[in-house]
Amino acid sequence: MTPLMFIGYFYFIVRLEAQTPSPSLHFESVSVGSNVTLKCFYKETDGVIFYWYKQTPGQKPQLMSEFYRYKRNGSLTGEFCNDPRFELETGKDKNHLRISSVQMSDSATYYCAGVHTYLYTFLEGITVHVKEPNLNIWTLVDQSRSEINRPGGSVTLKCTVQSGTCDGQHRVFWFRNSEEHLPEIIYTNGASDDQCKKKPTTQAHSCVYSLSIESLDASNAGTYHCAVASCGHILFGKGMQLDYEKKSDSPVLLYVLSGALAVSIIMVVILAQKLHKTNCSLCRRTQNRDTSSADYEDAENLHYAALSSNKLSRSRGKRDATSEVVYSSVGPQN
Repeated sequence: MTPLMFIGYFYFIVRLEAQTPSPSLHFESVSVGSNVTLKCFYKETDGVIFYWYKQTPGQKPQLMSEFYRYKRNGSLTGEFCNDPRFELETGKDKNHLRISSVQMSDSATYYCAGVHTYLYTFLEGITVHVKEPNLNIWTLVDQSRSEINRPGGSVTLKCTVQSGTCDGQHRVFWFRNSEEHLPEIIYTNGASDDQCKKKPTTQAHSCVYSLSIESLDASNAGTYHCAVASCGHILFGKGMQLDYEKKSDSPVLLYVLSGALAVSIIMVVILAQKLHKTNCSLCRRTQNRDTSSADYEDAENLHYAALSSNKLSRSRGKRDATSEVVYSSVGPQN
């Protein structure tokens, strides 16, 4: 492929994808035994081959039919090929699917898609809800509205489902919703013989589903809802609030810490008093030392001088020797 051809092919794909419309979604509510036609109109640019898919909640999409635009008639595939209730109405610009004598098992979402050069375009999406007269089905979360659990403990949530004339199997989903997280699916399970019992006096079935949570901690807190998909219905229970009791501190530890704090305060007061007395004693000693030092300095500055003088006696020519003592104090010069 030359670069010019590649660029042209790439431009064609981009343009085709840009023109791909998003599917329009519709909702059809029909009663058991009635007929319904799922319409799908297309354009030449939408595809060469057109398909119908059926998707039941919780299951993969099933291919129902295929129709080549250049042919007049389409064909059903798989299990739908041998079911006379399903018919295709094909022609120019249309690929309709007709369902006669609708049953509860027809509750699903149906998609009409076209294919052109390996590019799928979903043209229609139709959800069919089949209603059954006097249908008696409800769900109940068999737990109190709120329950407080201690850390490390366990709790069992129960969801009781009672159905009337519908014999379809149940599929149960458990949701958890909390302030910190968005609603999330935490567990799913299906029906089994040991979970369901039939009442002998009526046609009602009673099924009990349990969800056990062990080693509880703060992450398990929230509201738990039971959702049941059965007979084309999805019903929710009222929910149960599961609270988490935080582990409180031991009273003994609180008393010990309080006593230790009181002893510490008393010791600080005693040490402060002793320190004050020590400082006062040191102050008095310092004053005494200052006084003694001053006296000692005065004593050091005291000098003794002895002066002797000779007097001539006028009488008898005798010489008397007398001594005079003079005290002088020399202080520091400022």
